[in-house]
Amino acid sequence: MSHYEGEEMGHVADDNEIAEGDDIMYLRGSENGDTDSDSDDEEYDNLENKIVDTSAADARRGQDIQGIPWERLSISREKYRQTRVEQYKNYENVPQSGEGSVKECTPTKKGGQYYEFWRNNRSVKSTILHFQLRNLVWSTSKHDVYLMSNFSVIHWSSLSTKKKEVLDVSGHVAPHEKHPGSLLEGFTQTQVSTLAVRDKLLIAGGFQGELICKYLDRPGVSFCSRTTYDENAITNAIEIYDSPSGAVHFMASNNDCGVRDFDMERFQLSKQFSYPWPVNHTSLSPDGKLLVIVGDNPDGMLVDSQTGKTIMPLCGHLDFSFASAWHPNGHTFATGNQDKTCRIWDARNLSKSVAVLKGNLGAIRSIRFTSDGQFMAMAEPADFVHVYDAKNGFEKEQEIDFFGEISGVSFSPDTEALFIGVWDRTYGSLLQYNRSRNYTYLDTLL
Repeated sequence: MSHYEGEEMGHVADDNEIAEGDDIMYLRGSENGDTDSDSDDEEYDNLENKIVDTSAADARRGQDIQGIPWERLSISREKYRQTRVEQYKNYENVPQSGEGSVKECTPTKKGGQYYEFWRNNRSVKSTILHFQLRNLVWSTSKHDVYLMSNFSVIHWSSLSTKKKEVLDVSGHVAPHEKHPGSLLEGFTQTQVSTLAVRDKLLIAGGFQGELICKYLDRPGVSFCSRTTYDENAITNAIEIYDSPSGAVHFMASNNDCGVRDFDMERFQLSKQFSYPWPVNHTSLSPDGKLLVIVGDNPDGMLVDSQTGKTIMPLCGHLDFSFASAWHPNGHTFATGNQDKTCRIWDARNLSKSVAVLKGNLGAIRSIRFTSDGQFMAMAEPADFVHVYDAKNGFEKEQEIDFFGEISGVSFSPDTEALFIGVWDRTYGSLLQYNRSRNYTYLDTLL
């Protein structure tokens, strides 16, 4: 992944480097389109202070789900959507990769209604730190979500609609427990690049290869480690999983080309593999035998999880990949790329991908399957999350459409809820969609 120094919290990237991260602040209430006057700023600040959460009932009454007052703006939602699609600059490491991938894309039917808008929670300010890393939202139940908000990991309860800080990394973080290999001195001002939360375990990865492990039912931090002292050490992705023995492990993907497996029972590094290019994301198959590895190379790899040896290259993408995920069936998996596509693969025949699904604006930076295998969500850098009917060949999709950079997406483990983090200085929030009660198996046959 692209490496750059000196990021400030809340700053996504230098304007000269990347257009991803542009927000929608300039949507102001002035009739003449002048967005620079002090009076406009003051009016808009007052307007923002009045904006409250949007409920499903509000949306049914015609209110914008993000609370954007289109009726007071000099541009309509439809016109602004068209402008965003035309002008949004997708970041590419391989020039013209988005245009090159178009001819292979699989046509899909739109109009699926699998998840219904439930609430936009504006008191939760979801943030991102690196424009290419968007795995900062995790749901552990249909009522519990964890996400990054500046220097804090926040817990959000959709039952109480209240938030609580569970980890503050702005100051000094040090482990409360002694373990071999743990850095007892801890870290100061960790810049969190990626996050993973499952059951009661939370792991934050940092720009300097930091790993901070916290059990949500215990006080303090349990384990701190630095995966590498390489100058290009950023932790790109973390996956928590159960080993065949039942022990909890996690896998860290790093920019120093390494993949490291940690045993959480002993808090120790158990395996380490190295590859020819920075690893941006790794996914373990449900049976624990296979790893999908993607990174700064158009071709990904399917490898043996015990040895790290390549079983088969994954050829077809035209740019660097930042997302991967396994379907619960154990043979289908997906990869997301900066060529604006998500490819669906069958591990039993990897000569070519089964389907190529196209984004509207940019790279596919996050992919999630529901635990029942019915649906797959793929998130673009901004504005669009696509939910596909995975059980029926990815032929039909629901397109969730809003404005703002996406910090992460997460289905609840019971598949009942879908949460989307939106990063924007004005309209940053946490969107919640609930599984449609009107959706039945018959809909998939239509």
